[in-house]
Amino acid sequence: MSDSPCESVPSTSESPNKETQLKDSCDPLSLIKNAVVVLTRLPDYKISALRPPTPQQFYSEDDSCSSSDSDMLWEQDDDSSDSDFSLSNNKRKTQKKNSSRNDNEQAPIIVSSAFAHCSTETTKVRPNLPEKEVAVGMMILAKRKTMKWQRGKIVDIVTKEDGRLKYKVCFEQKGRSLVSGHHIAFDTIPDLEQLYVGARVVVRFPDHKFRPGVLSELPSRKNRLRFLVFIDDHTPLYLGLPSFHLVCRPLDDILEDIPDDPHKAFMARYLKDWPYPHLTQFKAGQMLNVQLNGVYQRSEVQAVDCSVMQVLFQDTQVREWIHRGSIRLQHMARFLDINTVEEQDYDSD
Repeated sequence: MSDSPCESVPSTSESPNKETQLKDSCDPLSLIKNAVVVLTRLPDYKISALRPPTPQQFYSEDDSCSSSDSDMLWEQDDDSSDSDFSLSNNKRKTQKKNSSRNDNEQAPIIVSSAFAHCSTETTKVRPNLPEKEVAVGMMILAKRKTMKWQRGKIVDIVTKEDGRLKYKVCFEQKGRSLVSGHHIAFDTIPDLEQLYVGARVVVRFPDHKFRPGVLSELPSRKNRLRFLVFIDDHTPLYLGLPSFHLVCRPLDDILEDIPDDPHKAFMARYLKDWPYPHLTQFKAGQMLNVQLNGVYQRSEVQAVDCSVMQVLFQDTQVREWIHRGSIRLQHMARFLDINTVEEQDYDSD
């Protein structure tokens, strides 16, 4: 040890370098890495496998830029400035005038629409469930005329020589009738597990009249959780569960029970295409030709509600709800005729 008042201190000439290196290594900016995104194109067969099957000559509602759950078509406001490609006011006014002339006359797009995403919403197979009992004394709905069913009571069950059962019904509004099992319906609300697309039903109208029809849509996101029923006169109705009743013993081919031949052919095609029925895409204000009493009449679309739309007949000013795939629509009738010819040509080959 030295007697000098100044004591020797260990050299720190190397420590600043180590501390500096440590600080630098802990600096957040030095730890940032550049993100790299690698895009891999799927093969065509994988892309097609992820899409629902649709006719090649028409757009699918899933792919159409104008489709949505409510079938409302999006239009950009004239004053919108969000677009990267802005137009001058003069050009916009010119385009708006031209589009107003053409939009009302343009032919609609015919789409093949996927109606649901799970089998419980699209099933068209009758569930394999035990048949509910039909017994003497039951209150039921029974056929009185072609498009007229009434409430009554089963007073007797008759077995014919060929083994078929007939039901003797006493109607509340007087009168009796002997009917088959496919001409009586349960007077109770059906269970959900019994329902399927193609089920034979009887619909209760607000005036307490009953008419036969075919269940054509089950509740899903696409139809705002409602049932669609086609009445035997081709009228489409969106209903709740309490508004219709299941036929007790429907025929194996429910189409044999539909009296109107054009509607029978339409339902045969509809059930064949389900769950991808063909629909026309219209929006309010468009003009079209709709058949009324066997003659095409000029009409205007008033509103669109999922698979149906309300039209206003120009001559009579009468409003009516029409299915968007109805054979009463001139565009759809032409399409179905062309499609039928193509299928026949394909079968003949």
